[in-house]
Amino acid sequence: MDALLPYLADWLGPILVLVVLGLVFSGYPVAFAIGGASVVFALLGLAAGYFDAAFLLALGDRLFGIMQNPVLLAIPYFIFMGVVLEKSRLAEDLLTTIGALFGRVRGGLALAVVLVGALLAAATGVVGASVVALGAIALPVMLDRGYRPSFAAGTVAASGTLGQIVPPSIVLIVLGDQLGVSVGALFAGALVPGLILTALFCVWVGIVAWRRPGDAPALPASDRTESGWALVRRVVTALVPPLALILVVLGSIFAGIATPTEAGALGAVGALVLTALNRRLDRPMLWDAARQSALLTTMVLVLLVGSTAFALVFRGLYGDVWIEEILVGLPGGRIGLLLAANLLVFVLGFFIDFFEIAFIVVPLLAPAAAALGIDLVWFGVVLGLNLQTSFLTPPFGFSLFYLRGVAPPSLSTQEIYRGALPFVGIQLIALALVLAFPDLVLAFVD
Repeated sequence: MDALLPYLADWLGPILVLVVLGLVFSGYPVAFAIGGASVVFALLGLAAGYFDAAFLLALGDRLFGIMQNPVLLAIPYFIFMGVVLEKSRLAEDLLTTIGALFGRVRGGLALAVVLVGALLAAATGVVGASVVALGAIALPVMLDRGYRPSFAAGTVAASGTLGQIVPPSIVLIVLGDQLGVSVGALFAGALVPGLILTALFCVWVGIVAWRRPGDAPALPASDRTESGWALVRRVVTALVPPLALILVVLGSIFAGIATPTEAGALGAVGALVLTALNRRLDRPMLWDAARQSALLTTMVLVLLVGSTAFALVFRGLYGDVWIEEILVGLPGGRIGLLLAANLLVFVLGFFIDFFEIAFIVVPLLAPAAAALGIDLVWFGVVLGLNLQTSFLTPPFGFSLFYLRGVAPPSLSTQEIYRGALPFVGIQLIALALVLAFPDLVLAFVD
């Protein structure tokens, strides 16, 4: 190794990236892959004379600074808010109520799934909770009512991923931290693209119901037992409290009254209040929600520690300069960088988790984007939309795995994959719209 080091020294930065990606693709735990590879390459960097031991002391200061970042406190708050709404079955009430409202039209149940997916996204920001809730509640009903299995599965999986881009998205919080931009600005910029994507999903459901009525039938009259004022009362009771919570949480951020962290804390308390008002707040449910929230939050923070070590060592090996020179020097300037970045993120989404992409790839892209004068808030929303496809792209789309876990055994994995593909195309259309019309994001950012 000592004999090879002089020849490899100038390539330690790129080799570090390849080693980390190789470990991730092999299935090795991501946080340990990033952190462990960083430690090994830090020792190689010391041996090659790139930096001295004092340089590595900066890691402690960086980690302490990150843990003091109040924005990151929003992550456990929003996760807890979403898990409470799922565990208390308030999400189930939303779905059954909107299903009853739209059940008399072809594709009405699928439309209800999309709209509830958007509401859960705005209320939680947690994709896994949304997919599991929709899959457990809506999918069996859609299959029993004659929906084509692949279409039903694709609708449920895609609707659950809206939590990736519709504020308050956990991914947008992470992207804000990695890009060094305001999370509130990312939330404001992502609102319209999220609504556009929801509308496109609804349009696709309408097209399927129109062209292939047998794939998305209306609910039979026997299932529509409520009408008139009884249905209105049910809709108001089920929809108004969650909508009020969403408006208070997001409205306080957009109006500048509260920071994302403060709004997240308000949302967590609001979810508990709604659960208590519905007489569903008990110790087992609260303990289960707290435990699941702690697990998800710990996963994110451990990844953050590993990615911080990676960024420090990679910069010490001048890897950031190497990446920036390549990206800035791409043919086409800004357009070339945007095409390359989006293609890279899209392809990686087939194989690795969105958090891994956010913590490994985004810090490499951000300096080049800033050097070319690309607005980083707009760039963050573009990456968020692109990362959303990683939930639906086979073979490792997380929404597909979540849905497989709660889907009936009669629904094959191939049908789940096949049903997700049209929605991947729709997400790419939304991405193209945001790339072509940046004002869809920037017009709403101060």
